[in-house]
Amino acid sequence: MTPADLADLLHATAAKVLAERGLDPAVLPAEVTVERPRNPEHGDYATNLALKIGKPAGVNPRELAGWLADALAATDGVAAAEVAGPGFLNIRLAAAAQGVIVTAVLDAGAAYGTASTLAGTKINLEFVSANPTGPIHLGGTRWASVGDALGRILEAQGADVTREYYFNDNGAQIDRFANSLVAAATGAPTPEDGYAGAYITDIADTVLRQHPDAVDLPQDQRHELFRREGVELMFAHIKRTLHDFGTDFDVYFNESSLFASGAVDRAVAELKASGNLYEKDGAWWIASTEYGDDKDRVVIKSDGASAYIAGDIAYFQDKRARGFDLCIYMLGADHHGYIGRLKAAAAAFGDDPDTVEVLIGQMVNLVRDGAAVRMSKRAGTVVTLDDLVEAIGVDAARYSLVRSSVNSSIDIDLDLWTKQNNENPIYYVQYAHARTCRIIDNAAAFGFASVAPDFGLMRSEREGELIRTLGEYPRVVATAAQMREPHRVVRYLEELAGAYHPFQSDDDMRVLPRGDEPVTALNAARLELVKATRQVLANGLGLLGVSAPERM
Repeated sequence: MTPADLADLLHATAAKVLAERGLDPAVLPAEVTVERPRNPEHGDYATNLALKIGKPAGVNPRELAGWLADALAATDGVAAAEVAGPGFLNIRLAAAAQGVIVTAVLDAGAAYGTASTLAGTKINLEFVSANPTGPIHLGGTRWASVGDALGRILEAQGADVTREYYFNDNGAQIDRFANSLVAAATGAPTPEDGYAGAYITDIADTVLRQHPDAVDLPQDQRHELFRREGVELMFAHIKRTLHDFGTDFDVYFNESSLFASGAVDRAVAELKASGNLYEKDGAWWIASTEYGDDKDRVVIKSDGASAYIAGDIAYFQDKRARGFDLCIYMLGADHHGYIGRLKAAAAAFGDDPDTVEVLIGQMVNLVRDGAAVRMSKRAGTVVTLDDLVEAIGVDAARYSLVRSSVNSSIDIDLDLWTKQNNENPIYYVQYAHARTCRIIDNAAAFGFASVAPDFGLMRSEREGELIRTLGEYPRVVATAAQMREPHRVVRYLEELAGAYHPFQSDDDMRVLPRGDEPVTALNAARLELVKATRQVLANGLGLLGVSAPERM
């Protein structure tokens, strides 16, 4: 019996109990909450259903819980049901009923944990979107990992997800980038507001090899050449780095196209016509405070140039015009102001502000021996995606960056993430998968195929804990999608590995028979449990874009 099956059973049982006692079943919620108690001695599962509906039903919650306990205890698959506290209900399932979870995992295979709750929802997921003025730094690397994982998780719930990279190829930072390249090409000092690092020299040298006469061009032509070629070379490097990291995008959207196509002008004109854009001090301002922003924002500067928000406004309109129901922006720690302004822009166009979600990611630091590490070889003092991968590998980099909530800053301990033992969280999880594979491979030498498993024989707490942990996976994935929190999957995998390792290491839990002993129905049931564990570990690692090795 899966947690979802138990929730349905509770709902049906409660409806029957209420009706039999002349009470209105309409007080029941659409969904019944079933949770695993922190203390296993309290049962396999617990529910607060009686506490939730006791008052509206006009019954003391503890008395109602007693009625439910009596009804459940007479139900197939329920070994015991006990009332606790003011009306909590603790439930123990029969071993055979818990075995249904193992069968459910194996029947679903790679689809276990998926659902259709977001079917029909078209989501634009924009992340990384680093300026093409340098390699991907650690903040962008965090989004490359978290954003890709979130896209996979949303898709696992049925959403139609488009991963999008907003290619900022317009504005002052691109001019500074071009000026830095020209300086490197001509042997001049790096401009005071320019970009430094060996990568600037590398790109400048590449442009010179392709255009030997570049430095002899008139200043404006020389600047445009280095700007155009430099951006193209830098962005090619960014795309290649992200691909090698396992993160690819469906759409690369050029900011400059919004200006070239007239989209910015049309957006500004629409806001003027609606009265949501007003003139003050020679500039045009969006009345964003009318829609919850903390201040009004300049859209067109007094010199007639567009402010950065002008492109953001037009970009949102473009996304909605492409049919996206939800636009998720994943931005860096210094972008808190974008939450209010993007939602306000949506409202100013008469759209629903809830079509905009902004996730803010906090800082990432590398540490070794407790001290910050400055290790970049190509980008000056900036630590890049390439640096992190070189230090700990792609799997560990992706896993470590998804492991914590994006709302918190994280320190990545390089010594920890390169250890080949269970102190390293990713090793701990991947090793659990490899151990399941080894048992399954070794089982081929025995006669398991001729013996039917009997899940009712798996009565130990180790077996029950592992089975119940497997049963939690669909809910974890659903919650991770709903809360936009991929780290929940990471923590779950560590919990699952924590339930599996003691199971396999316990000699009383032997899966394979010793010597010439025959395969028993208990051996066969445990092998099915191992197969189910392998499947869920692989499914969860797949959602993170992390490999599930068969040998370590």
